[in-house]
Amino acid sequence: MPLNRRAFLESSAAVGAGVALTAGVAAPAEAHEARPRPAKRYSFTVMGTTDLHGNVFNWDYFTDKEFDDKAHNDVGLAKISTLVDQVRAAKGRRNTLLIDAGDTIQGTQLSYYYAKVDPITARRGPVHPMAQAMNAIGYDAAALGNHEFNYGIPVLRKFEEQCDFPLLGANALDAKTLRPAFAPYSMHRLCTPHGRDVKVAVLGLTNPGIAIWDKANVTGKMVFPGLEEQAAKWVPKLRSMGADVVVVSAHSGSSGTSSYGDQLPYIENAAGLVAEQVPGIDAILVGHAHTEIPEYRVKNKETGKDVVLSEPLKWGQRLTLFDFDLVWEKGRWVVEKVGAQVLNSNTVAEDPEITGLLSDEHKKVVAYVNQVIGTSTAAMTTADAPWKDEPIIDLINVVQAETVKAALAGGAYAGLPVLSQASCFSRTARIPAGEISIKDAAGLYPFENTLEARLLTGAQLKDYLEYSAKYYVQTPAGAPVDTAKLTNADATPDYNYDAVSGLTYEIDIAKPAGSRIVNLSFEGRPLDPAAKFVLAVNNYRASGGGAFPHVAGAQQLWANSDEIRNTIIQWVKAKGTVDPGLFASVDWKLTRDGVPVF
Repeated sequence: MPLNRRAFLESSAAVGAGVALTAGVAAPAEAHEARPRPAKRYSFTVMGTTDLHGNVFNWDYFTDKEFDDKAHNDVGLAKISTLVDQVRAAKGRRNTLLIDAGDTIQGTQLSYYYAKVDPITARRGPVHPMAQAMNAIGYDAAALGNHEFNYGIPVLRKFEEQCDFPLLGANALDAKTLRPAFAPYSMHRLCTPHGRDVKVAVLGLTNPGIAIWDKANVTGKMVFPGLEEQAAKWVPKLRSMGADVVVVSAHSGSSGTSSYGDQLPYIENAAGLVAEQVPGIDAILVGHAHTEIPEYRVKNKETGKDVVLSEPLKWGQRLTLFDFDLVWEKGRWVVEKVGAQVLNSNTVAEDPEITGLLSDEHKKVVAYVNQVIGTSTAAMTTADAPWKDEPIIDLINVVQAETVKAALAGGAYAGLPVLSQASCFSRTARIPAGEISIKDAAGLYPFENTLEARLLTGAQLKDYLEYSAKYYVQTPAGAPVDTAKLTNADATPDYNYDAVSGLTYEIDIAKPAGSRIVNLSFEGRPLDPAAKFVLAVNNYRASGGGAFPHVAGAQQLWANSDEIRNTIIQWVKAKGTVDPGLFASVDWKLTRDGVPVF
């Protein structure tokens, strides 16, 4: 290596000093030892959000008022923006990155409005509010979530075009070429005061379940292999490209479980497995599971090093901070320490820049959700729906059953009885007595599910109901029943408990899961295992969501592309008046040894 001028002068000075010392009095021994230079160090922070689900404002469009829950959490990117500004002020803007782990453009009426009512895909259409907000805040990258595909690939591509940052998905591949359909990663340079920049790679991974949940939108167009497989492919590449730090943004929980059973050979919640199996990763921003994990460490099997995982709470309720400490060793930056924490967005005010930027869009959506579509003769609520057959869930089922019957009329299956499944998606949904607005219907059915008809036998329906009944905690006869502890056994979410209308049955919660359905009848007679039925079912369940038995493999008799929520809205508009007395019935109840629980 050629000697530069500074090195030459330092070398010459050292030689001269050596000559002088040999000619004079011997110097103390410690004078011969060069003082060790302090190690070069650099610290930076990666901020992360996930599962924003269309939340910009601290506002609940389903109730048309400020968001609040029992823990007094706040939501929205306007709050996140304030936290981000604070972190950047404390750390230095150039010493931070901001990333997201997916599920961005679906979930609120704000995001629905700009996908369906005033779509961003229209000629001279608007810019999506989430793109506007995230651009203004200054996101550096975002992984794709499964809900990004709900409105179809054209909406997603338009959103991608409107973002000033890349949408990442290393395991979202073109179905024909098997090449990445989106950018697999992004590379970011952070300037240090010590010369060489720090290169931070962000690898984006999405959920394999997209192939099931959004089958209609992606079949033949994209495939979604496992996270571990693709991480093992890309992480070494990123290291060979000079990445000093590798951060994974994964729209995948950390539990190692799947809700779609064995329909795919890949794990839905694989972030922990990626950390354990793929060497070379420093931190993983976790998404998809809607849980809060401030810091979770997983030891990599090959290297023995800890990988730090963090999942901020959904909807912009939390902001994750990954704090990295690096040291310069042997001519490169090495991660010395990583820690993670979450900041609570309810501790700050909304950023007026963000709320001002989107105030017009917000007002449009508020006006939209308050449109009156009909009236109801009685108030209905989901407050007790997780453990009682309530009229408000019967409303979903009667709409679905009538829609399927009309669709099958005059066809080969018109003579078969039509049953319907529905879940309690929100325990705070309500239909008021008097005027019904769009927001009331939207609050009852917040997901963009569509309706299908599947052919099932009586025996298969019995299995289906047994699987659904695992939702309840086994409670012996005579023991007190606390509704706060009765449901969600084995972490089963409310949306994975189905009530089926058109049959009558009891769920004996004193019995173990798998043997709880008793007195199962159709039209007053014991259900014939061989009898055939049409099940009106949402596309999530029909595609395998929740891993319910039989339904995903059952013959599809009919499918609709319109959201069930819109079907409910149109049904209410057509009826004008909703009268629960005309459709409400108690088809199922919880019992113990034949004694009703409620």
